[in-house]
Amino acid sequence: MTTAPHSPARPSPAASKTTDPLQLIDVDHVHFYVGNAKQAAYFYAFAFGFQIEQVADLTSGSREQASWLLTQGNIRFLLTSGMTKDHPANKEVMQYGDGVKDVAFTVFDATKAYEKALANGGTSAYEPYTVSDASGSITRAAIKTYGRCIHSFVSRTGAYDLVNIKKGATFAPGFRKVEGLPVNDYNKQNPCGLKYVDHLVGNVEEGKMNHWVAFYESVLEFSMFKHFDDADISTEYSALMSKVMASGNNLIKMPINEPAEGKKKSQIQEYLDWHDNAPGVQHLALRTDDELHSISELRRRGVEFLAIPDTYYKQVWDRVNKMLTESGHTPVKEDHAKVRDLGILVDADDEGYLLQLFTKPLQDRPTLFFEIICRRGSQSFGKGNFKALFEALELEQEKRGNL
Repeated sequence: MTTAPHSPARPSPAASKTTDPLQLIDVDHVHFYVGNAKQAAYFYAFAFGFQIEQVADLTSGSREQASWLLTQGNIRFLLTSGMTKDHPANKEVMQYGDGVKDVAFTVFDATKAYEKALANGGTSAYEPYTVSDASGSITRAAIKTYGRCIHSFVSRTGAYDLVNIKKGATFAPGFRKVEGLPVNDYNKQNPCGLKYVDHLVGNVEEGKMNHWVAFYESVLEFSMFKHFDDADISTEYSALMSKVMASGNNLIKMPINEPAEGKKKSQIQEYLDWHDNAPGVQHLALRTDDELHSISELRRRGVEFLAIPDTYYKQVWDRVNKMLTESGHTPVKEDHAKVRDLGILVDADDEGYLLQLFTKPLQDRPTLFFEIICRRGSQSFGKGNFKALFEALELEQEKRGNL
């Protein structure tokens, strides 16, 4: 479970009730299973500027697991580790390492959303249940998706309503506020500027992409937003195919990747090899309104990003600005020299441009990383950067002995 405070930054549909049980209001939270939630919380706070907002652990009466809620803008991460040998988080961490267990969606009625998803062909992960106190209630239910991952539906009332959570209200019964941490004060004074989850990318086995595309279309009533094949995403050595699925209001986007045949091993296959050959969430794209500031601050904090070759910048400006001019948009306004010095990727389409950069893996297994993305109109995913990005990824795979 997860969610919390501060800036709404993310566009959201009208707050009126809907007749569609599967209308998704927001990414309620992203739930990670980790080996040591307290230590992971401090890592994400120090490296990425998250507030360590709330906790449910022994001090608040939680005897079987510890869960730490991190927030930044409208991003809510819940980090959970088990405190008993049979806790499912411990079993999954042993099998897969730290990673995303649940991409949870806020809905108007979790029970109705769950029932509709099952009627559409989904498989239950857990049945609806409600926790409540004098302040309000939270109802949750979940369906299974690819590999280890699930999607929880979350509906909230009273003080636990999402509007209140964004303002800093207690996330759920059993959580307590975390007070007096110097890292929280430091992050308020030195913000990284991350606003909300732009998209989440899942890696699946070769030949399974269309299966999961059909799942999102039928079970969750998503539609295909973009499609990239191995002609779009390939280098001399490796390739992949990707289809971007979007919720009905285009608010939530989930690209699905599968490996494609190449001379050597793709980053998707590397992920699968180190994830017990199970599909899962490969990376989260976090939106910022100021790419230069965010990347500069994250680099200052020690976050490692993929290295982009200088040759990339000898061609990118002509390509991007030509496309912008031809489609009636103004050229890239960010300082070109600073973009190059920070190693940021730039791309454009007929709607505008974007800036993006990808971290190196965030843990010892090469199974999870972040993308920092800023959109200046463009709603695409950096197609023009795929070749440069993959070449940078292949350099890192070669260092790890996994290419």
